Amino acid sequence: MKVVVLGSGTSQGVPVIACNCEVCRSLDYRDQRLRVSVYIEVDGLNLVIDTGPDFRQQMLRAKIHRLDAVIFTHQHKDHTAGMDDLRSFHHRQESDIPIYARQSVLEQLKREFAYIFVDKELKYPGVLSVEEYPIENQVFNIRGVDILPVEGLHHRLPVFGFRIKDFSYLTDINYISEVELAKVKGTKHLILGALQRDPHISHYNLEQALEVIEQIKPEKAYLTHISHKMGLHASVERELPPNVFLAYDGLEILD
Repeated sequence: MKVVVLGSGTSQGVPVIACNCEVCRSLDYRDQRLRVSVYIEVDGLNLVIDTGPDFRQQMLRAKIHRLDAVIFTHQHKDHTAGMDDLRSFHHRQESDIPIYARQSVLEQLKREFAYIFVDKELKYPGVLSVEEYPIENQVFNIRGVDILPVEGLHHRLPVFGFRIKDFSYLTDINYISEVELAKVKGTKHLILGALQRDPHISHYNLEQALEVIEQIKPEKAYLTHISHKMGLHASVERELPPNVFLAYDGLEILD
């Protein structure tokens, strides 16, 4: 398995427009954060979790030439806004792109990208075509690879994280039940959302994320969905436990 962190930033990215803080002025490439997404290669399957507004740039930067499926965690724009750019894969591969999401997320995608979901005979030439696969809180399979949803709350909004073999991805969460947490305990590699140091209404802060990591006990954990309010990458990482790291754009995790 190979996992590539395509984006590790929060909804505004880092640097933030019109901000002049030390993080937004940083020349460290690890402080330059596009919106969150990961690319995964496993058992011949190439998939992406979330297509945010930076999706095109992320695909070009990572030199990804094939995509077999997309999974969505939830419907917020920083996770869905780049879906239209899947059309490059649609045209290259000459096939509809499978998208997996809970039904409420698919319904919102249909509203926001209505032109994609119209009948094929009414479509504008060249528009993306997708195959919809509604998922619920139970294991689903893509081309022989089992994917386990892990449900949490993003304030009051239910969102999915996912476990694929010994890799787990949980972002945009500020509550997860013991039952759901048990699904990822002992995972080898964990990516977990941690927005900032101060408490937040819909995201784990740094302290809370470290508490969750202590419960899951992965070999290595990486924090993502990071705001400029977290601080400089180099400074924050020195404070973390030995098995915990800040994710950064372009990070590769190999297993």
